[in-house]
Amino acid sequence: VDEEEEYECVSVLNSHTQDVKHVVWHPNQELLASASYDDTVKLYHEEEDDWVCCATLEGHESTVWSVAFDRSGERLASCSDDKTVRIWRRYKPGNEEGVACSGTDPTWKCVCNLSGYHTRTIYDVAWCHLTGALATACGDDAIRVFEESASSDPQQPTFGLAPGWAVTLHCSASVLKTSVEAEPSRKKRPRVSFSRHMSLMARAVFPVSFLE
Repeated sequence: VDEEEEYECVSVLNSHTQDVKHVVWHPNQELLASASYDDTVKLYHEEEDDWVCCATLEGHESTVWSVAFDRSGERLASCSDDKTVRIWRRYKPGNEEGVACSGTDPTWKCVCNLSGYHTRTIYDVAWCHLTGALATACGDDAIRVFEESASSDPQQPTFGLAPGWAVTLHCSASVLKTSVEAEPSRKKRPRVSFSRHMSLMARAVFPVSFLE
């Protein structure tokens, strides 16, 4: 915002080589993440009055549709057309785990790959800042909620489908968009909100978010 309370463009970021599908801010830092048709996730920060790409996360085999930070901002989830969700963790220079960093910039490393749960493209992912649960919105007409195992290694976390969470939408072809709030079957669980979009070309559930 400038002095006259108007918005002005301060930077145009052209690091991706294909469509940008999604952007999200870090929860407590001036750090921006983007997902793209070029199969990558990119991170940006401000440097000398301009915004620059400070990291490129590679590993997905097809379009990355969405990204989401966890509550701490130390981990990032990405979902893709390759039917997987990847969890990336930030390692700062001099970290105890011995992960190599370039100069003073942290390194983002994939520490978990959720595969085998989805049968079509995953269009959106949301990270619950209250419980740490992950929700995915998939082209197979289903919402899935995952929980991290309490006994898993932070360096290699494991996630599984949350008990009591099975949300599947079935809409007639005449329905173009339906917003739904799904109540969990177990108490003390956050509600999840999502929209159902349908077209002649594809059916998908997106976006998805936790009501916190």
